[in-house]
Formats: sequence, C-alpha cells, structure tokens
Amino acid sequence: MRHEHDVAIDAARCIGCGLCEGDCPASAIAVEAGKARMVAQDCLLCGHCVAICPKAAVSMTGFEDEPRELGAGAPPALDADRLLEAIAARRSMRRFSDEPVSEEDVVRIIEAGRLTPTAKNAQDVSYVVLREGIARFEAQAVRLFRRVFPFVRLVNSMARRTSIDDRFFFKGAPVAIVVVARNDIDGALAASNMELMAQACGLGVLYSGYFSMAAAASRALRRELGLSRGQKVVATLVVGHPAVRYRRTAPKEAAAVRWA
Repeated sequence: MRHEHDVAIDAARCIGCGLCEGDCPASAIAVEAGKARMVAQDCLLCGHCVAICPKAAVSMTGFEDEPRELGAGAPPALDADRLLEAIAARRSMRRFSDEPVSEEDVVRIIEAGRLTPTAKNAQDVSYVVLREGIARFEAQAVRLFRRVFPFVRLVNSMARRTSIDDRFFFKGAPVAIVVVARNDIDGALAASNMELMAQACGLGVLYSGYFSMAAAASRALRRELGLSRGQKVVATLVVGHPAVRYRRTAPKEAAAVRWA
C-alpha cells in the first residue's frame, strides 16, 4: 500500500460477537472480556473486519472512501446467464469510431480496477490514462517497432504481412489505459474487470500487447509513463466506441477440464 493505515475498534459499539476474530486471515483480532481488540497491526488490512461487523464497530484509518452498507440481504450479484452472454460476445476491437469516450466512463473503468482484490491486499496497481497525449506515446512506440520489426519478419510470417503504420498500437481510439503493477497477476485481474466495465459502458476494448512490449523494451517510454523501478506495464487497454457491430459469437473449443 502507498499509505499508512490502522485498524481501530470502538469498544462502546462492540458486542463481542467474535465475527471479526473468526474472519481475520492474519489472526490479528482477539475477543477478550466480551470485547474485540487488535493484538497486532501488522495485518493484511484486507478490511474483512470492517465488512463483517454487525455494529460498524471496526474502522480503518487513512482511506478517502467510507464503507458502504450492503443492506440486509445478500450482496449484489450478477445474472450468471447474462454475464456469460456478455463474455461470449466480447471481441478484440480494432476499428473505433471518432466518438469521444467520456471522462465519467474512464473513471468507472478505473474504479473497476481499483476495487479488484490484490495479493496480500497490496493495492499496488496504478493507471496511466493516455488521452490528450495519446498520439505522442503512440509515435514513440511506432519508432521503436519500426526499428525492430525487420528482424521479427525474418522468422514470423504474420509479421511479414503486417505494416507498422501510425495507428499500429491504438487503432485510432481516443483513450488507452495503461495498467501498471509490480505483480503481473494483480494487474491482469484488474485489467479483466476493467474490460468488463468498459463493455458495460458500451465501449470496445483492445489489449495492446505490442504497446506493453514497447514499454518494457524502451527506457525512454518508461520515463514518459512515469514508471519507477520494479513497476511494469502489465496490460494496455485501448478503449473507444466500436465502429463495427459483430452479429454473432465466434466458435471456441470445448474447455479442457479434469475433475479430480
């Protein structure tokens, strides 16, 4: 985490039910004399104790947003069939319209990444939004690829059929969101949720693996993106309004599953 946080328990509210103690993955809470107390602050700061307390007796310092009540019923759930339908309909978009992407939608997409769980609750995923300067970043990556692609074409037939034009990375889309993390899995999970949110906003998404490769290979591009030592571009989501409509799903092979 980027900031210091502490877990606090309001003894006046605590009823000693033990739910926080039983749900703490770090065994950092104990109930003694009918009240919960922190026995260690070196926990994961996962917030399970905050979320499970029936009396809102547990809080965490140093966060901008406040916990939201979920109501008496079950947590919000997605419709399983509609979710599968949306996933099946997803296509990598390479043709975008000129319609701009609203700042509200960009914020929603990033929020979907921010709320994604991370290993050890590190919350180390950050985002670089390329919008006003998107052409500058693309031009820098294009220059790099034009230097190295002749060597790739020697061994790759698809590369021999590919031309590196000025829109090679972002395909004319108005926005690209660079997902930065130290842990590949954390960044990939965030990107996956962000893609679903973009789809919910009616937007198309392309994972520009080539731009992520360019960022890994170019120190100059890393400096432009503001990356520090240990940070890497895990994914680059190119986002825009689709210029084409896909009318049906594409066939996929059956899942390879072993039940043990």
